[in-house]
Amino acid sequence: MSEMQVNIVTPAGIVYNHRARSVIAKAVDGEIGILPNHMPIIVPLTIHSVRVQRVSIDAEDWIAVNGGVMEVRDNVCSIIADSAERARDIDVERAFEAKQRAEEELRKTEAIENKSHSKRAEISLRKAVNRITVSKHKKGN
Repeated sequence: MSEMQVNIVTPAGIVYNHRARSVIAKAVDGEIGILPNHMPIIVPLTIHSVRVQRVSIDAEDWIAVNGGVMEVRDNVCSIIADSAERARDIDVERAFEAKQRAEEELRKTEAIENKSHSKRAEISLRKAVNRITVSKHKKGN
């Protein structure tokens, strides 16, 4: 069976490092699936989940990735992300609090028509919703 190495790295360090059968991520142009022996590619990622079908378990790992770049070469899929969290590591309560803060900030900035603050609030909201969505895929590993 073919497999590849999947690494997810942030400025804080290595978030994920496992052998996998497949990776599904959300690139700027849409969803992309990576299998072993994929041709070399570099794509920018959006704020979204990355799903990894590991070799050693019969389930997917979910990782909340908040932007970055994915490079695939020689059966290594490397994701360099601004930030990333595995489903098992997400503090759901904190994610809901961040979502509420972002929604409130978005309401305030829209009321005063501040586009730069509004954009930051939208990004914060997308990150919080992404973390909440990924957290629903927690498991015991």
